Amino acid sequence: MHLSGEVAERDAPPGSMTFLGAITHALRDALREDERVFLLGEDIGHFGGAFGVTKGLWEEFGDARVVDTPIAEEGFVGAAFGAAWMGERPVVELQFADFVSCAFDQIVTVGAKTHWRSGIALPVVIRAPFGGSVRGGPFHASCPEPSFVGVPGLKVVCPGSVGDAYGLLRSAIEDDDPVLFFEHKALYRRLRGEFPGSGHRVPLGRARVVRAGAAATVVTYAAGVDLALRAADGLDVEVLDLRTVWPIDEEAVLRSVAKTSRVLVLQEAAGATGVAGHVLALVARAAFESLDAPPALVSPPATPVPFAPPLEDTYLPSPERVRRALEELLDY
Repeated sequence: MHLSGEVAERDAPPGSMTFLGAITHALRDALREDERVFLLGEDIGHFGGAFGVTKGLWEEFGDARVVDTPIAEEGFVGAAFGAAWMGERPVVELQFADFVSCAFDQIVTVGAKTHWRSGIALPVVIRAPFGGSVRGGPFHASCPEPSFVGVPGLKVVCPGSVGDAYGLLRSAIEDDDPVLFFEHKALYRRLRGEFPGSGHRVPLGRARVVRAGAAATVVTYAAGVDLALRAADGLDVEVLDLRTVWPIDEEAVLRSVAKTSRVLVLQEAAGATGVAGHVLALVARAAFESLDAPPALVSPPATPVPFAPPLEDTYLPSPERVRRALEELLDY
Protein backbone atom coordinates (compact mmCIF):
# COMPACT_ATOMS: atom_id res chain seq x y z
CA MET A 1 0.00 0.00 0.00
CA HIS A 2 1.52 3.32 -1.11
CA LEU A 3 -0.07 6.60 -0.09
CA SER A 4 2.55 9.06 -1.29
CA GLY A 5 1.60 12.68 -1.89
CA GLU A 6 3.03 16.03 -2.86
CA VAL A 7 5.67 17.80 -0.81
CA ALA A 8 3.99 18.91 2.41
CA GLU A 9 4.35 22.68 2.00
CA ARG A 10 2.34 22.56 -1.23
CA ASP A 11 -0.64 21.46 0.85
CA ALA A 12 -0.22 24.21 3.45
CA PRO A 13 -1.54 27.79 3.29
CA PRO A 14 1.00 30.64 3.21
CA GLY A 15 2.90 31.09 6.43
CA SER A 16 2.20 27.62 7.74
CA MET A 17 3.64 24.12 7.53
CA THR A 18 2.02 20.72 7.66
CA PHE A 19 2.80 18.13 10.30
CA LEU A 20 4.43 16.06 7.56
CA GLY A 21 6.49 19.04 6.40
CA ALA A 22 7.85 19.57 9.91
CA ILE A 23 9.11 15.97 9.98
CA THR A 24 10.71 16.34 6.56
CA HIS A 25 12.45 19.53 7.68
CA ALA A 26 13.69 17.86 10.85
CA LEU A 27 15.21 15.02 8.82
CA ARG A 28 16.79 17.40 6.30
CA ASP A 29 18.26 19.63 8.99
CA ALA A 30 19.66 16.65 10.89
CA LEU A 31 21.25 15.25 7.71
CA ARG A 32 22.82 18.62 6.92
CA GLU A 33 24.16 19.22 10.43
CA ASP A 34 25.50 15.78 11.35
CA GLU A 35 27.24 13.50 8.84
CA ARG A 36 26.62 10.52 11.12
CA VAL A 37 22.88 10.74 10.47
CA PHE A 38 21.51 8.58 7.67
CA LEU A 39 18.06 7.25 6.75
CA LEU A 40 17.02 3.73 5.82
CA GLY A 41 13.73 2.06 5.02
CA GLU A 42 11.48 0.77 2.27
CA ASP A 43 10.98 3.08 -0.74
CA ILE A 44 12.36 6.15 1.05
CA GLY A 45 14.79 7.06 -1.75
CA HIS A 46 13.61 7.86 -5.27
CA PHE A 47 9.98 7.17 -4.32
CA GLY A 48 10.11 9.50 -1.33
CA GLY A 49 8.46 7.18 1.19
CA ALA A 50 4.97 5.74 1.41
CA PHE A 51 3.58 9.11 2.54
CA GLY A 52 6.13 11.40 0.87
CA VAL A 53 7.97 12.30 4.07
CA THR A 54 11.44 11.73 2.56
CA LYS A 55 10.63 13.28 -0.82
CA GLY A 56 13.62 15.23 -2.12
CA LEU A 57 16.11 13.92 0.44
CA TRP A 58 17.56 11.21 -1.81
CA GLU A 59 18.21 13.82 -4.51
CA GLU A 60 20.04 16.06 -2.01
CA PHE A 61 21.99 13.51 0.02
CA GLY A 62 22.39 10.50 -2.28
CA ASP A 63 21.86 6.80 -1.81
CA ALA A 64 24.63 6.43 0.79
CA ARG A 65 22.62 8.49 3.29
CA VAL A 66 19.06 7.77 2.12
CA VAL A 67 19.11 4.00 1.82
CA ASP A 68 16.36 1.94 0.20
CA THR A 69 16.04 -1.43 1.90
CA PRO A 70 14.33 -4.74 1.13
CA ILE A 71 10.95 -5.46 2.72
CA ALA A 72 12.56 -6.97 5.80
CA GLU A 73 11.90 -4.96 8.94
CA GLU A 74 13.87 -7.23 11.26
CA GLY A 75 16.85 -7.00 8.91
CA PHE A 76 17.08 -3.27 8.40
CA VAL A 77 16.19 -2.42 12.01
CA GLY A 78 18.98 -4.79 13.06
CA ALA A 79 21.32 -3.13 10.56
CA ALA A 80 20.46 0.25 12.12
CA PHE A 81 21.39 -0.99 15.57
CA GLY A 82 24.66 -2.33 14.20
CA ALA A 83 25.43 1.03 12.58
CA ALA A 84 24.62 2.86 15.81
CA TRP A 85 26.94 0.50 17.70
CA MET A 86 29.71 1.69 15.34
CA GLY A 87 29.00 5.38 16.00
CA GLU A 88 26.43 6.32 13.34
CA ARG A 89 23.00 7.84 14.06
CA PRO A 90 20.51 6.00 11.82
CA VAL A 91 16.86 6.96 11.38
CA VAL A 92 14.65 4.07 10.27
CA GLU A 93 11.33 4.55 8.47
CA LEU A 94 8.71 1.82 8.69
CA GLN A 95 6.12 2.15 5.96
CA PHE A 96 3.38 1.42 8.50
CA ALA A 97 3.74 1.10 12.26
CA ASP A 98 1.76 -2.15 12.16
CA PHE A 99 4.87 -3.94 10.88
CA VAL A 100 7.00 -2.91 13.84
CA SER A 101 6.06 -6.31 15.24
CA CYS A 102 8.37 -7.90 12.64
CA ALA A 103 11.31 -6.15 14.34
CA PHE A 104 10.09 -6.62 17.93
CA ASP A 105 12.97 -8.91 18.87
CA GLN A 106 15.59 -6.49 17.56
CA ILE A 107 13.98 -3.53 19.34
CA VAL A 108 13.16 -5.08 22.72
CA THR A 109 15.85 -7.76 23.08
CA VAL A 110 18.76 -5.91 21.44
CA GLY A 111 17.99 -2.21 21.22
CA ALA A 112 16.43 -1.66 24.62
CA LYS A 113 19.13 -3.54 26.53
CA THR A 114 22.41 -2.68 24.78
CA HIS A 115 23.14 0.54 26.65
CA TRP A 116 22.21 -1.09 29.95
CA ARG A 117 24.37 -4.17 29.55
CA SER A 118 27.40 -2.72 27.74
CA GLY A 119 27.47 1.02 28.37
CA ILE A 120 27.52 1.61 24.61
CA ALA A 121 25.11 4.27 23.36
CA LEU A 122 22.64 3.10 20.73
CA PRO A 123 21.23 6.24 19.06
CA VAL A 124 18.57 4.85 16.71
CA VAL A 125 15.25 6.50 15.82
CA ILE A 126 12.50 4.32 14.39
CA ARG A 127 9.83 6.42 12.67
CA ALA A 128 6.45 4.69 12.39
CA PRO A 129 3.26 6.09 10.77
CA PHE A 130 0.36 4.83 12.90
CA GLY A 131 -3.33 5.30 13.59
CA GLY A 132 -6.68 5.16 11.85
CA SER A 133 -9.11 7.39 9.94
CA VAL A 134 -7.24 6.85 6.65
CA ARG A 135 -9.20 3.69 5.71
CA GLY A 136 -6.15 1.48 6.10
CA GLY A 137 -7.93 -1.48 7.66
CA PRO A 138 -6.61 -3.89 10.29
CA PHE A 139 -3.09 -4.18 8.84
CA HIS A 140 -2.33 -0.52 8.10
CA ALA A 141 -4.14 1.52 10.77
CA SER A 142 -3.37 0.10 14.19
CA CYS A 143 -1.75 1.77 17.20
CA PRO A 144 1.10 -0.53 18.27
CA GLU A 145 2.82 1.91 20.61
CA PRO A 146 1.41 0.05 23.68
CA SER A 147 3.72 -2.87 22.88
CA PHE A 148 6.68 -0.64 23.82
CA VAL A 149 5.22 1.50 26.60
CA GLY A 150 6.82 0.22 29.79
CA VAL A 151 9.90 -1.38 28.19
CA PRO A 152 13.03 -0.26 30.10
CA GLY A 153 15.66 1.24 27.80
CA LEU A 154 13.23 2.54 25.17
CA LYS A 155 11.74 5.99 24.68
CA VAL A 156 8.38 6.26 22.90
CA VAL A 157 7.34 9.58 21.37
CA CYS A 158 3.98 10.55 19.81
CA PRO A 159 3.85 14.22 18.75
CA GLY A 160 0.54 16.01 18.42
CA SER A 161 1.53 19.40 16.98
CA VAL A 162 3.65 20.78 14.14
CA GLY A 163 6.20 22.35 16.48
CA ASP A 164 6.51 19.17 18.47
CA ALA A 165 6.86 17.05 15.33
CA TYR A 166 9.98 19.04 14.47
CA GLY A 167 11.35 19.61 17.96
CA LEU A 168 10.78 16.09 19.28
CA LEU A 169 12.28 14.46 16.19
CA ARG A 170 15.41 16.63 16.42
CA SER A 171 15.75 15.70 20.10
CA ALA A 172 15.14 12.02 19.32
CA ILE A 173 17.89 11.95 16.67
CA GLU A 174 20.30 13.61 19.10
CA ASP A 175 19.42 11.22 21.94
CA ASP A 176 21.82 8.40 22.80
CA ASP A 177 19.12 5.76 23.34
CA PRO A 178 16.65 4.05 20.98
CA VAL A 179 13.56 6.17 20.34
CA LEU A 180 10.35 4.95 18.72
CA PHE A 181 8.80 7.95 16.99
CA PHE A 182 5.14 7.35 16.14
CA GLU A 183 3.58 9.76 13.62
CA HIS A 184 -0.21 9.74 13.34
CA LYS A 185 -1.09 9.45 9.66
CA ALA A 186 -4.27 11.48 9.99
CA LEU A 187 -2.20 14.49 11.08
CA TYR A 188 0.25 14.45 8.16
CA ARG A 189 -1.57 16.93 5.94
CA ARG A 190 -4.49 17.95 8.15
CA LEU A 191 -2.51 19.57 10.95
CA ARG A 192 -0.83 22.89 10.20
CA GLY A 193 1.21 25.38 12.17
CA GLU A 194 4.12 27.77 12.09
CA PHE A 195 7.60 26.37 11.47
CA PRO A 196 9.40 26.71 14.83
CA GLY A 197 12.89 27.25 13.38
CA SER A 198 15.88 24.96 13.00
CA GLY A 199 17.09 25.59 16.54
CA HIS A 200 13.87 24.33 18.09
CA ARG A 201 14.11 21.31 20.39
CA VAL A 202 11.49 19.72 22.63
CA PRO A 203 12.88 17.69 25.55
CA LEU A 204 11.91 14.04 25.60
CA GLY A 205 9.85 12.96 28.59
CA ARG A 206 8.09 16.31 29.17
CA ALA A 207 4.33 16.75 28.83
CA ARG A 208 2.73 20.07 27.85
CA VAL A 209 -0.48 21.77 28.94
CA VAL A 210 -2.06 22.61 25.59
CA ARG A 211 -5.17 24.18 27.09
CA ALA A 212 -5.54 25.32 30.70
CA GLY A 213 -8.64 24.48 32.70
CA ALA A 214 -9.83 23.93 36.26
CA ALA A 215 -12.75 21.49 36.14
CA ALA A 216 -11.18 18.35 34.60
CA THR A 217 -8.05 17.09 32.89
CA VAL A 218 -7.84 15.19 29.60
CA VAL A 219 -4.59 13.23 29.35
CA THR A 220 -3.86 12.31 25.75
CA TYR A 221 -1.31 12.40 22.92
CA ALA A 222 -0.88 12.45 19.11
CA ALA A 223 -4.23 12.83 17.27
CA GLY A 224 -5.99 12.79 20.63
CA VAL A 225 -4.78 16.33 21.31
CA ASP A 226 -6.76 17.94 18.49
CA LEU A 227 -9.69 15.66 19.28
CA ALA A 228 -9.69 16.68 22.94
CA LEU A 229 -9.48 20.37 22.08
CA ARG A 230 -12.52 20.11 19.84
CA ALA A 231 -14.47 18.06 22.38
CA ALA A 232 -13.67 20.44 25.25
CA ASP A 233 -14.73 23.60 23.43
CA GLY A 234 -16.66 25.79 25.87
CA LEU A 235 -15.81 23.63 28.89
CA ASP A 236 -13.38 24.50 31.69
CA VAL A 237 -11.20 21.51 30.82
CA GLU A 238 -7.42 21.21 30.80
CA VAL A 239 -5.79 19.25 27.96
CA LEU A 240 -2.44 17.65 28.78
CA ASP A 241 -0.41 16.37 25.83
CA LEU A 242 1.97 13.68 27.06
CA ARG A 243 4.12 13.98 23.89
CA THR A 244 6.48 11.29 25.22
CA VAL A 245 4.33 8.32 26.21
CA TRP A 246 7.26 6.40 27.70
CA PRO A 247 8.65 7.37 30.08
CA ILE A 248 5.50 9.23 31.14
CA ASP A 249 5.81 12.68 32.71
CA GLU A 250 4.20 11.60 35.98
CA GLU A 251 4.75 14.94 37.68
CA ALA A 252 2.80 16.79 34.99
CA VAL A 253 -0.12 14.34 35.24
CA LEU A 254 -0.29 14.56 39.03
CA ARG A 255 0.06 18.34 39.00
CA SER A 256 -2.86 18.72 36.59
CA VAL A 257 -5.09 16.24 38.43
CA ALA A 258 -4.39 17.96 41.75
CA LYS A 259 -5.58 21.18 40.13
CA THR A 260 -8.76 19.86 38.48
CA SER A 261 -9.77 16.85 40.64
CA ARG A 262 -11.13 14.99 37.61
CA VAL A 263 -9.31 13.09 34.86
CA LEU A 264 -10.17 11.48 31.54
CA VAL A 265 -7.61 9.48 29.58
CA LEU A 266 -8.08 9.53 25.81
CA GLN A 267 -6.19 7.21 23.48
CA GLU A 268 -6.70 5.58 20.09
CA ALA A 269 -5.11 2.31 21.20
CA ALA A 270 -7.37 -0.26 22.87
CA GLY A 271 -8.16 0.69 26.45
CA ALA A 272 -6.66 -2.44 27.98
CA THR A 273 -3.23 -1.51 26.59
CA GLY A 274 -0.64 1.20 26.61
CA VAL A 275 -0.70 4.61 28.23
CA ALA A 276 -4.19 4.38 29.74
CA GLY A 277 -3.33 1.71 32.27
CA HIS A 278 -0.15 3.49 33.38
CA VAL A 279 -1.89 6.86 33.81
CA LEU A 280 -4.94 5.44 35.58
CA ALA A 281 -2.76 3.38 37.92
CA LEU A 282 -0.64 6.45 38.66
CA VAL A 283 -3.71 8.52 39.49
CA ALA A 284 -5.20 5.78 41.68
CA ARG A 285 -1.93 5.30 43.51
CA ALA A 286 -0.72 8.88 43.94
CA ALA A 287 -3.71 11.20 43.41
CA PHE A 288 -6.66 9.31 44.88
CA GLU A 289 -7.34 11.89 47.57
CA SER A 290 -7.45 14.66 44.96
CA LEU A 291 -10.26 13.05 42.98
CA ASP A 292 -13.88 14.23 43.02
CA ALA A 293 -14.96 11.59 40.48
CA PRO A 294 -13.82 8.19 39.24
CA PRO A 295 -11.22 8.47 36.44
CA ALA A 296 -12.71 8.08 32.97
CA LEU A 297 -11.36 6.44 29.82
CA VAL A 298 -12.26 6.91 26.16
CA SER A 299 -10.68 4.41 23.76
CA PRO A 300 -11.72 2.02 20.99
CA PRO A 301 -13.12 -1.44 21.66
CA ALA A 302 -10.78 -4.41 21.88
CA THR A 303 -11.01 -5.33 18.21
CA PRO A 304 -8.78 -4.87 15.15
CA VAL A 305 -9.37 -1.65 13.21
CA PRO A 306 -12.32 -2.21 10.83
CA PHE A 307 -11.85 -1.56 7.12
CA ALA A 308 -15.41 -0.46 6.26
CA PRO A 309 -15.60 3.35 6.71
CA PRO A 310 -18.83 3.36 8.79
CA LEU A 311 -17.38 0.73 11.11
CA GLU A 312 -14.06 2.56 11.46
CA ASP A 313 -15.88 5.81 12.24
CA THR A 314 -17.80 4.00 14.99
CA TYR A 315 -14.65 2.30 16.26
CA LEU A 316 -12.54 5.46 16.64
CA PRO A 317 -13.08 7.99 19.44
CA SER A 318 -15.03 11.00 18.12
CA PRO A 319 -15.45 14.55 19.42
CA GLU A 320 -19.06 13.74 20.29
CA ARG A 321 -18.09 10.66 22.29
CA VAL A 322 -15.34 12.51 24.15
CA ARG A 323 -17.72 15.41 24.83
CA ARG A 324 -20.31 13.08 26.35
CA ALA A 325 -17.66 11.47 28.55
CA LEU A 326 -16.46 14.88 29.72
CA GLU A 327 -19.98 16.04 30.52
CA GLU A 328 -20.64 12.88 32.52
CA LEU A 329 -17.35 13.37 34.36
CA LEU A 330 -18.18 17.00 35.18
CA ASP A 331 -21.70 16.09 36.31
CA TYR A 332 -20.60 13.34 38.67
